Amino acid sequence: MSWAGPEDIFLSTSLASYLDKKLLVLLRDGRKLLGILRSFDQFANAVLEGACERVIVGDLYCDLPLGLYVIRGENVVLIGELDPEREELPAHMTRVSAVEIKRAQKAERDAKDLKGSMRKRMEFLDLD
Repeated sequence: MSWAGPEDIFLSTSLASYLDKKLLVLLRDGRKLLGILRSFDQFANAVLEGACERVIVGDLYCDLPLGLYVIRGENVVLIGELDPEREELPAHMTRVSAVEIKRAQKAERDAKDLKGSMRKRMEFLDLD
């Protein structure tokens, strides 16, 4: 059995200041989650209430509702408190439906794949 070290205590106290506050959580896979921090443990596993995934494609965004959400601590890259008095997104961002954002994501992914395949086809040209 191992005991918590000083670094574990520091982590716990820093997350304690975020309890019952609206947070933005950035995950290792690039997803951005918003929600109210209700609980956490010494491994930075966290429970968000009223969570949603914010999907951003260009100037479009959509908040996909997730409800009560448990996040494994090892997947967390960044946690930040959102200011309730400040607008969360710039004015030029447009909110769209889940169907529209999925369509935009697919178009973006297809464009990225095409760019990658074109780069592979051009590898034989040594431009150096």
